[in-house]
Amino acid sequence: METRVRFAPSPTGFLHVGNARTAILNWLFAQHTSGKFILRIEDTDFERSTREFEQGIYEDLHWLGLSWDEGPDVGGDLGPYRQSERLDLYRKFAHQLLDEGKAFHCYCTPEEIEARNQAALARGEQLKYDGHCLHLTEEQKRAYEAEGRKPVIRFHVPQETINFHDLLKGDISFEGENISDFVILRSDGVATYNFAVVIDDALMKISHIIRGDDHLSNTPKQVLLFQALGFDVPLFVHIPMILGSDRSKLSKRHGITSVRMYKEKGYLPEALVNYLSLLSWSSKSGDEILPLSRLIQEFDFSRMSKSAAIFDIEKLNWMNGWYIRNADLDRIVELSVPYLKKAGFPVSDREYIRRVVEIARGYVDYLEQIPEQAKIFFQEEVPIDSDEAREMMRLESSRTVLRAFSDELSQVEELSAETFKQIMKTIQKKTGIKGKFLWMPVRIALTGQMHGAELAKVVEILGKEKCGKFLEKTLKDF
Repeated sequence: METRVRFAPSPTGFLHVGNARTAILNWLFAQHTSGKFILRIEDTDFERSTREFEQGIYEDLHWLGLSWDEGPDVGGDLGPYRQSERLDLYRKFAHQLLDEGKAFHCYCTPEEIEARNQAALARGEQLKYDGHCLHLTEEQKRAYEAEGRKPVIRFHVPQETINFHDLLKGDISFEGENISDFVILRSDGVATYNFAVVIDDALMKISHIIRGDDHLSNTPKQVLLFQALGFDVPLFVHIPMILGSDRSKLSKRHGITSVRMYKEKGYLPEALVNYLSLLSWSSKSGDEILPLSRLIQEFDFSRMSKSAAIFDIEKLNWMNGWYIRNADLDRIVELSVPYLKKAGFPVSDREYIRRVVEIARGYVDYLEQIPEQAKIFFQEEVPIDSDEAREMMRLESSRTVLRAFSDELSQVEELSAETFKQIMKTIQKKTGIKGKFLWMPVRIALTGQMHGAELAKVVEILGKEKCGKFLEKTLKDF
Protein backbone atom coordinates (compact mmCIF):
# COMPACT_ATOMS: atom_id res chain seq x y z
CA MET A 1 0.00 0.00 0.00
CA GLU A 2 1.36 3.39 -1.00
CA THR A 3 1.76 5.80 1.88
CA ARG A 4 -0.48 8.83 1.36
CA VAL A 5 -0.68 11.32 4.20
CA ARG A 6 -2.22 14.76 4.40
CA PHE A 7 -1.93 18.04 6.22
CA ALA A 8 -5.24 19.89 6.29
CA PRO A 9 -5.02 23.34 7.90
CA SER A 10 -7.79 25.92 8.10
CA PRO A 11 -6.78 29.31 6.62
CA THR A 12 -8.16 31.32 9.54
CA GLY A 13 -4.84 32.66 10.84
CA PHE A 14 -1.09 32.24 10.73
CA LEU A 15 0.34 28.71 10.90
CA HIS A 16 0.57 27.60 14.55
CA VAL A 17 3.74 25.77 15.63
CA GLY A 18 1.58 22.87 16.82
CA ASN A 19 0.07 22.54 13.35
CA ALA A 20 3.51 22.99 11.81
CA ARG A 21 4.77 20.06 13.89
CA THR A 22 1.87 17.93 12.60
CA ALA A 23 2.79 18.91 9.03
CA ILE A 24 6.45 18.09 9.64
CA LEU A 25 5.71 14.63 11.07
CA ASN A 26 3.38 13.83 8.15
CA TRP A 27 6.02 15.03 5.69
CA LEU A 28 8.82 13.07 7.37
CA PHE A 29 6.74 9.89 7.36
CA ALA A 30 5.94 10.35 3.67
CA GLN A 31 9.60 10.90 2.86
CA HIS A 32 10.71 7.96 5.01
CA THR A 33 8.29 5.59 3.27
CA SER A 34 8.72 7.07 -0.24
CA GLY A 35 5.06 8.07 -0.11
CA LYS A 36 3.00 11.12 -1.00
CA PHE A 37 2.32 14.24 1.09
CA ILE A 38 -0.96 15.99 0.27
CA LEU A 39 -1.91 19.52 1.29
CA ARG A 40 -5.65 20.10 1.71
CA ILE A 41 -7.21 23.40 2.74
CA GLU A 42 -10.22 23.13 5.06
CA ASP A 43 -11.86 26.49 4.37
CA THR A 44 -15.54 25.91 5.13
CA ASP A 45 -15.44 28.46 7.96
CA PHE A 46 -16.43 31.10 5.44
CA GLU A 47 -16.44 34.00 7.90
CA ARG A 48 -12.85 33.50 9.07
CA SER A 49 -11.12 31.80 6.13
CA THR A 50 -9.21 34.00 3.68
CA ARG A 51 -7.00 33.43 0.65
CA GLU A 52 -4.40 35.67 2.32
CA PHE A 53 -4.09 33.25 5.24
CA GLU A 54 -4.03 30.34 2.77
CA GLN A 55 -1.14 31.96 0.92
CA GLY A 56 0.57 32.51 4.26
CA ILE A 57 0.31 28.79 5.00
CA TYR A 58 2.02 27.99 1.69
CA GLU A 59 4.79 30.48 2.44
CA ASP A 60 5.37 29.20 5.98
CA LEU A 61 5.48 25.54 4.89
CA HIS A 62 7.89 26.36 2.08
CA TRP A 63 10.05 28.35 4.52
CA LEU A 64 10.22 25.25 6.74
CA GLY A 65 11.48 23.32 3.72
CA LEU A 66 8.32 21.28 3.12
CA SER A 67 6.86 20.60 -0.31
CA TRP A 68 3.76 18.65 -1.27
CA ASP A 69 2.88 16.28 -4.09
CA GLU A 70 -0.74 17.39 -4.42
CA GLY A 71 -2.57 20.50 -3.27
CA PRO A 72 -4.60 23.55 -4.30
CA ASP A 73 -1.60 25.34 -5.77
CA VAL A 74 0.07 22.37 -7.48
CA GLY A 75 -2.97 20.35 -8.51
CA GLY A 76 -3.33 16.57 -8.56
CA ASP A 77 -5.60 13.81 -9.85
CA LEU A 78 -7.79 13.62 -6.74
CA GLY A 79 -8.72 17.26 -6.24
CA PRO A 80 -10.06 19.79 -5.83
CA TYR A 81 -8.02 20.30 -2.67
CA ARG A 82 -10.06 23.08 -1.07
CA GLN A 83 -13.13 21.97 0.86
CA SER A 84 -15.06 25.02 -0.36
CA GLU A 85 -14.78 23.55 -3.87
CA ARG A 86 -16.06 20.11 -2.77
CA LEU A 87 -19.47 21.04 -1.29
CA ASP A 88 -21.44 19.15 -3.95
CA LEU A 89 -19.50 15.99 -3.13
CA TYR A 90 -20.44 16.23 0.53
CA ARG A 91 -24.13 16.75 -0.30
CA LYS A 92 -24.07 13.75 -2.64
CA PHE A 93 -22.75 11.41 0.04
CA ALA A 94 -25.03 12.86 2.72
CA HIS A 95 -28.06 12.08 0.55
CA GLN A 96 -26.68 8.62 -0.09
CA LEU A 97 -26.78 8.00 3.66
CA LEU A 98 -30.31 9.43 3.77
CA ASP A 99 -31.45 7.08 1.01
CA GLU A 100 -29.91 4.09 2.81
CA GLY A 101 -31.61 4.94 6.08
CA LYS A 102 -28.30 5.66 7.82
CA ALA A 103 -29.05 9.37 8.29
CA PHE A 104 -32.18 11.48 8.81
CA HIS A 105 -33.45 15.03 8.55
CA CYS A 106 -33.60 16.87 11.88
CA TYR A 107 -35.79 19.97 12.27
CA CYS A 108 -35.05 20.67 15.93
CA THR A 109 -34.03 24.24 16.70
CA PRO A 110 -30.98 24.96 18.89
CA GLU A 111 -33.36 26.28 21.56
CA GLU A 112 -35.39 23.07 21.60
CA ILE A 113 -32.27 20.93 21.83
CA GLU A 114 -30.91 23.07 24.67
CA ALA A 115 -34.21 22.78 26.58
CA ARG A 116 -34.17 19.01 26.24
CA ASN A 117 -30.51 18.91 27.31
CA GLN A 118 -31.32 20.89 30.45
CA ALA A 119 -34.18 18.53 31.24
CA ALA A 120 -31.88 15.52 30.77
CA LEU A 121 -29.32 17.08 33.09
CA ALA A 122 -32.02 17.60 35.72
CA ARG A 123 -32.86 13.90 35.49
CA GLY A 124 -29.20 12.96 35.77
CA GLU A 125 -29.08 11.53 32.25
CA GLN A 126 -26.30 11.62 29.67
CA LEU A 127 -26.35 14.56 27.27
CA LYS A 128 -27.04 13.32 23.74
CA TYR A 129 -29.53 13.92 20.97
CA ASP A 130 -32.76 12.21 21.98
CA GLY A 131 -33.81 11.02 18.51
CA HIS A 132 -36.76 13.39 18.34
CA CYS A 133 -36.69 13.56 14.52
CA LEU A 134 -35.47 10.02 13.86
CA HIS A 135 -38.87 8.63 12.86
CA LEU A 136 -40.80 11.65 11.61
CA THR A 137 -43.61 11.01 9.17
CA GLU A 138 -43.74 12.84 5.86
CA GLU A 139 -46.66 14.86 7.21
CA GLN A 140 -44.63 15.96 10.24
CA LYS A 141 -41.73 16.96 8.01
CA ARG A 142 -44.04 19.05 5.80
CA ALA A 143 -45.47 20.74 8.88
CA TYR A 144 -42.01 21.71 10.09
CA GLU A 145 -41.06 22.98 6.65
CA ALA A 146 -44.26 25.02 6.52
CA GLU A 147 -42.99 26.79 9.64
CA GLY A 148 -39.91 27.78 7.66
CA ARG A 149 -37.59 25.33 9.37
CA LYS A 150 -34.59 24.16 7.35
CA PRO A 151 -33.39 20.72 8.45
CA VAL A 152 -29.89 19.50 9.16
CA ILE A 153 -28.90 15.95 8.31
CA ARG A 154 -27.89 13.78 11.24
CA PHE A 155 -26.05 10.48 11.07
CA HIS A 156 -27.79 7.73 13.04
CA VAL A 157 -25.16 6.15 15.27
CA PRO A 158 -25.57 2.37 15.54
CA GLN A 159 -25.60 1.01 19.09
CA GLU A 160 -22.47 -1.08 18.71
CA THR A 161 -18.82 -1.11 19.73
CA ILE A 162 -16.57 0.92 17.45
CA ASN A 163 -13.06 -0.50 17.14
CA PHE A 164 -10.03 0.93 15.38
CA HIS A 165 -6.26 0.62 15.57
CA ASP A 166 -3.89 3.48 16.36
CA LEU A 167 -0.23 2.93 15.45
CA LEU A 168 0.81 4.78 18.60
CA LYS A 169 -1.93 4.00 21.12
CA GLY A 170 -2.84 0.48 19.96
CA ASP A 171 -6.38 -0.94 19.75
CA ILE A 172 -9.08 1.52 20.86
CA SER A 173 -12.81 0.98 21.42
CA PHE A 174 -15.76 3.34 21.89
CA GLU A 175 -19.35 2.38 22.64
CA GLY A 176 -21.88 3.65 20.13
CA GLU A 177 -24.51 4.10 22.84
CA ASN A 178 -22.38 6.93 24.27
CA ILE A 179 -22.24 8.85 20.99
CA SER A 180 -25.07 11.14 19.99
CA ASP A 181 -26.57 11.12 16.50
CA PHE A 182 -24.41 13.88 15.04
CA VAL A 183 -24.92 16.45 12.31
CA ILE A 184 -23.14 15.76 9.02
CA LEU A 185 -24.75 18.49 6.90
CA ARG A 186 -25.86 21.83 8.30
CA SER A 187 -29.09 23.54 7.29
CA ASP A 188 -27.17 25.76 4.84
CA GLY A 189 -25.92 22.65 3.03
CA VAL A 190 -22.34 22.91 4.32
CA ALA A 191 -20.75 19.72 5.62
CA THR A 192 -19.51 19.52 9.20
CA TYR A 193 -15.87 18.77 9.96
CA ASN A 194 -16.28 15.08 10.75
CA PHE A 195 -18.21 14.39 7.58
CA ALA A 196 -16.10 16.45 5.17
CA VAL A 197 -12.78 14.97 6.31
CA VAL A 198 -14.06 11.41 5.88
CA ILE A 199 -15.16 12.09 2.29
CA ASP A 200 -11.88 13.87 1.56
CA ASP A 201 -9.64 11.25 3.15
CA ALA A 202 -11.46 8.42 1.39
CA LEU A 203 -11.52 9.99 -2.07
CA MET A 204 -7.92 11.20 -1.76
CA LYS A 205 -6.88 7.66 -0.77
CA ILE A 206 -5.24 8.72 2.48
CA SER A 207 -3.53 5.70 4.01
CA HIS A 208 -2.49 7.19 7.38
CA ILE A 209 -4.22 9.96 9.33
CA ILE A 210 -1.53 11.55 11.49
CA ARG A 211 -2.89 14.28 13.77
CA GLY A 212 -2.97 15.54 17.34
CA ASP A 213 -4.59 13.37 19.98
CA ASP A 214 -7.09 16.15 20.68
CA HIS A 215 -8.86 14.64 17.63
CA LEU A 216 -9.20 11.22 19.27
CA SER A 217 -12.81 11.86 20.29
CA ASN A 218 -13.67 12.54 16.64
CA THR A 219 -12.24 9.27 15.42
CA PRO A 220 -15.11 6.87 16.34
CA LYS A 221 -17.57 9.11 14.46
CA GLN A 222 -15.29 9.13 11.45
CA VAL A 223 -14.77 5.36 11.59
CA LEU A 224 -18.55 4.90 11.56
CA LEU A 225 -18.84 7.17 8.52
CA PHE A 226 -16.06 5.36 6.64
CA GLN A 227 -17.85 2.08 7.25
CA ALA A 228 -21.33 3.40 6.48
CA LEU A 229 -20.14 4.74 3.13
CA GLY A 230 -18.29 1.55 2.25
CA PHE A 231 -14.80 3.09 2.42
CA ASP A 232 -11.68 1.44 3.79
CA VAL A 233 -10.73 2.80 7.21
CA PRO A 234 -7.24 4.41 7.15
CA LEU A 235 -4.65 3.78 9.83
CA PHE A 236 -4.64 6.37 12.61
CA VAL A 237 -1.75 7.95 14.50
CA HIS A 238 -2.79 10.35 17.26
CA ILE A 239 0.35 12.18 18.26
CA PRO A 240 0.74 13.79 21.71
CA MET A 241 -0.20 17.42 22.11
CA ILE A 242 2.32 20.23 22.66
CA LEU A 243 1.82 21.92 26.03
CA GLY A 244 3.16 25.11 27.53
CA SER A 245 5.44 25.18 30.57
CA ASP A 246 2.38 25.11 32.85
CA ARG A 247 1.18 21.93 31.08
CA SER A 248 -1.81 23.69 29.54
CA LYS A 249 -2.47 23.79 25.78
CA LEU A 250 0.16 25.91 24.03
CA SER A 251 -1.29 29.39 23.48
CA LYS A 252 -0.27 33.02 23.10
CA ARG A 253 0.16 33.44 26.83
CA HIS A 254 3.15 31.09 26.58
CA GLY A 255 4.87 33.38 24.06
CA ILE A 256 5.27 33.12 20.30
CA THR A 257 3.03 30.46 18.77
CA SER A 258 3.08 31.15 15.02
CA VAL A 259 5.73 30.01 12.55
CA ARG A 260 5.60 33.47 10.97
CA MET A 261 6.72 35.18 14.18
CA TYR A 262 9.62 32.77 14.67
CA LYS A 263 10.73 33.59 11.14
CA GLU A 264 10.44 37.32 11.81
CA LYS A 265 12.54 37.06 14.98
CA GLY A 266 15.32 35.35 13.07
CA TYR A 267 14.99 31.68 13.86
CA LEU A 268 16.35 29.36 11.17
CA PRO A 269 13.89 26.95 9.55
CA GLU A 270 16.17 23.95 9.97
CA ALA A 271 16.40 24.65 13.71
CA LEU A 272 12.62 24.92 14.09
CA VAL A 273 12.05 21.71 12.10
CA ASN A 274 14.70 19.89 14.13
CA TYR A 275 13.20 21.08 17.42
CA LEU A 276 9.56 20.39 16.55
CA SER A 277 10.49 16.91 15.30
CA LEU A 278 11.94 16.07 18.71
CA LEU A 279 8.75 16.91 20.61
CA SER A 280 7.67 13.41 21.75
CA TRP A 281 10.08 11.73 19.31
CA SER A 282 13.75 10.85 19.63
CA SER A 283 16.57 9.35 17.63
CA LYS A 284 17.96 5.96 18.64
CA SER A 285 21.37 7.62 18.72
CA GLY A 286 20.29 10.10 21.39
CA ASP A 287 21.53 12.93 19.17
CA GLU A 288 19.50 16.12 19.26
CA ILE A 289 21.09 18.04 16.39
CA LEU A 290 19.62 16.19 13.43
CA PRO A 291 19.78 17.48 9.85
CA LEU A 292 16.79 16.85 7.64
CA SER A 293 18.44 13.89 5.91
CA ARG A 294 18.80 12.07 9.23
CA LEU A 295 15.28 12.94 10.34
CA ILE A 296 13.93 11.42 7.12
CA GLN A 297 16.11 8.35 7.44
CA GLU A 298 15.32 7.64 11.10
CA PHE A 299 11.72 8.75 11.49
CA ASP A 300 9.08 6.21 12.42
CA PHE A 301 6.43 5.98 15.12
CA SER A 302 8.17 3.30 17.20
CA ARG A 303 10.26 6.07 18.81
CA MET A 304 7.26 8.31 19.53
CA SER A 305 6.26 8.86 23.15
CA LYS A 306 2.62 8.70 24.18
CA SER A 307 3.09 11.57 26.63
CA ALA A 308 2.43 15.21 25.87
CA ALA A 309 5.44 17.30 24.90
CA ILE A 310 6.43 20.49 26.73
CA PHE A 311 7.46 23.37 24.49
CA ASP A 312 10.76 24.54 25.97
CA ILE A 313 11.75 27.89 24.46
CA GLU A 314 15.18 27.76 26.12
CA LYS A 315 15.98 24.50 24.37
CA LEU A 316 14.76 25.88 21.05
CA ASN A 317 16.96 28.94 21.58
CA TRP A 318 19.97 26.75 22.34
CA MET A 319 19.35 24.69 19.21
CA ASN A 320 18.76 27.74 17.03
CA GLY A 321 21.94 29.36 18.35
CA TRP A 322 23.86 26.22 17.39
CA TYR A 323 22.47 26.34 13.86
CA ILE A 324 23.29 30.05 13.54
CA ARG A 325 26.89 29.48 14.61
CA ASN A 326 27.32 26.53 12.26
CA ALA A 327 25.48 27.81 9.21
CA ASP A 328 27.21 29.26 6.16
CA LEU A 329 28.47 32.68 7.23
CA ASP A 330 27.42 34.48 4.05
CA ARG A 331 23.86 33.21 4.53
CA ILE A 332 23.78 34.49 8.11
CA VAL A 333 25.17 37.83 6.97
CA GLU A 334 22.38 38.26 4.41
CA LEU A 335 19.75 37.25 6.95
CA SER A 336 21.22 39.68 9.52
CA VAL A 337 21.31 42.75 7.26
CA PRO A 338 17.58 43.62 7.66
CA TYR A 339 17.92 43.60 11.46
CA LEU A 340 21.03 45.80 11.29
CA LYS A 341 19.24 48.20 8.92
CA LYS A 342 16.26 48.39 11.24
CA ALA A 343 18.62 49.28 14.10
CA GLY A 344 19.95 52.16 12.01
CA PHE A 345 23.41 50.71 11.32
CA PRO A 346 25.10 51.30 7.93
CA VAL A 347 25.34 48.09 5.92
CA SER A 348 26.90 49.20 2.63
CA ASP A 349 30.34 47.85 3.53
CA ARG A 350 29.48 44.15 3.35
CA GLU A 351 33.01 43.00 4.20
CA TYR A 352 32.84 44.98 7.44
CA ILE A 353 29.35 43.61 8.14
CA ARG A 354 30.65 40.10 7.48
CA ARG A 355 33.39 40.48 10.08
CA VAL A 356 30.93 41.93 12.59
CA VAL A 357 28.34 39.20 12.09
CA GLU A 358 31.01 36.51 12.30
CA ILE A 359 31.70 37.59 15.88
CA ALA A 360 28.17 38.58 16.88
CA ARG A 361 26.55 35.29 15.83
CA GLY A 362 28.49 33.47 18.51
CA TYR A 363 26.46 35.22 21.20
CA VAL A 364 22.86 35.15 19.95
CA ASP A 365 19.95 32.72 20.11
CA TYR A 366 18.14 34.29 17.13
CA LEU A 367 19.06 36.92 14.58
CA GLU A 368 16.92 39.70 16.00
CA GLN A 369 19.57 39.83 18.76
CA ILE A 370 22.38 40.55 16.28
CA PRO A 371 22.16 44.39 16.52
CA GLU A 372 22.59 44.32 20.30
CA GLN A 373 25.78 42.29 19.92
CA ALA A 374 26.95 44.33 16.93
CA LYS A 375 26.37 47.82 18.33
CA ILE A 376 29.91 48.09 19.76
CA PHE A 377 31.22 48.15 16.19
CA PHE A 378 29.05 51.08 15.10
CA GLN A 379 29.07 53.43 18.10
CA GLU A 380 31.02 56.68 17.90
CA GLU A 381 31.13 57.04 21.67
CA VAL A 382 31.38 54.35 24.32
CA PRO A 383 28.60 54.57 26.91
CA ILE A 384 29.60 53.20 30.30
CA ASP A 385 26.33 52.88 32.15
CA SER A 386 27.16 50.16 34.67
CA ASP A 387 28.11 51.32 38.17
CA GLU A 388 30.40 48.33 38.46
CA ALA A 389 32.17 49.28 35.23
CA ARG A 390 32.55 52.88 36.38
CA GLU A 391 34.10 51.74 39.65
CA MET A 392 36.56 49.60 37.72
CA MET A 393 37.57 52.56 35.55
CA ARG A 394 38.22 54.77 38.59
CA LEU A 395 40.94 52.43 39.87
CA GLU A 396 44.47 53.77 39.51
CA SER A 397 45.53 50.42 38.03
CA SER A 398 42.96 50.90 35.27
CA ARG A 399 44.34 54.30 34.37
CA THR A 400 47.84 52.82 34.35
CA VAL A 401 46.78 50.08 31.94
CA LEU A 402 44.94 52.49 29.62
CA ARG A 403 47.86 54.96 29.48
CA ALA A 404 50.22 52.10 28.71
CA PHE A 405 47.87 50.78 26.05
CA SER A 406 47.65 54.23 24.46
CA ASP A 407 51.45 54.50 24.38
CA GLU A 408 51.87 51.07 22.79
CA LEU A 409 49.07 51.73 20.30
CA SER A 410 50.83 54.84 19.01
CA GLN A 411 53.83 52.74 18.03
CA VAL A 412 52.02 50.27 15.72
CA GLU A 413 50.89 50.93 12.17
CA GLU A 414 47.98 48.51 12.15
CA LEU A 415 46.05 46.87 14.98
CA SER A 416 45.51 43.18 14.31
CA ALA A 417 44.40 40.52 16.78
CA GLU A 418 47.97 39.25 17.11
CA THR A 419 49.36 42.76 17.55
CA PHE A 420 46.81 43.42 20.28
CA LYS A 421 47.76 40.24 22.15
CA GLN A 422 51.42 41.25 21.99
CA ILE A 423 50.59 44.74 23.29
CA MET A 424 48.76 43.25 26.27
CA LYS A 425 51.72 41.00 27.08
CA THR A 426 54.01 44.02 26.98
CA ILE A 427 51.72 46.02 29.29
CA GLN A 428 51.53 43.14 31.76
CA LYS A 429 55.32 42.85 31.79
CA LYS A 430 55.84 46.60 32.24
CA THR A 431 53.14 47.22 34.87
CA GLY A 432 52.88 43.88 36.66
CA ILE A 433 49.10 44.14 36.36
CA LYS A 434 47.35 41.00 35.19
CA GLY A 435 44.04 39.15 35.14
CA LYS A 436 40.83 41.09 35.07
CA PHE A 437 42.59 44.26 36.24
CA LEU A 438 44.59 44.12 33.01
CA TRP A 439 41.92 43.10 30.53
CA MET A 440 38.73 44.58 31.97
CA PRO A 441 39.70 48.27 31.72
CA VAL A 442 40.59 47.86 28.05
CA ARG A 443 37.32 46.05 27.30
CA ILE A 444 35.25 48.69 29.08
CA ALA A 445 37.10 51.57 27.41
CA LEU A 446 36.60 50.14 23.93
CA THR A 447 33.13 48.61 24.21
CA GLY A 448 31.46 49.94 27.35
CA GLN A 449 30.86 46.33 28.42
CA MET A 450 32.44 44.14 31.08
CA HIS A 451 31.87 40.92 29.13
CA GLY A 452 31.55 39.94 25.50
CA ALA A 453 33.27 38.52 22.47
CA GLU A 454 36.98 37.74 22.31
CA LEU A 455 38.59 41.12 22.80
CA ALA A 456 41.40 40.58 20.28
CA LYS A 457 38.86 40.03 17.49
CA VAL A 458 36.80 43.02 18.61
CA VAL A 459 39.84 45.30 18.61
CA GLU A 460 40.92 44.12 15.17
CA ILE A 461 37.53 45.10 13.71
CA LEU A 462 37.42 48.45 15.53
CA GLY A 463 40.86 49.31 14.20
CA LYS A 464 43.65 51.52 15.50
CA GLU A 465 41.99 54.88 14.87
CA LYS A 466 38.71 54.13 16.63
CA CYS A 467 40.47 52.39 19.53
CA GLY A 468 42.73 55.41 20.00
CA LYS A 469 39.73 57.74 19.97
CA PHE A 470 37.88 55.68 22.60
CA LEU A 471 40.96 55.45 24.82
CA GLU A 472 41.52 59.20 24.69
CA LYS A 473 37.90 59.89 25.68
CA THR A 474 37.96 57.38 28.55
CA LEU A 475 41.23 58.73 29.99
CA LYS A 476 39.76 62.23 29.82
CA ASP A 477 36.53 61.21 31.59
CA PHE A 478 38.16 59.09 34.31
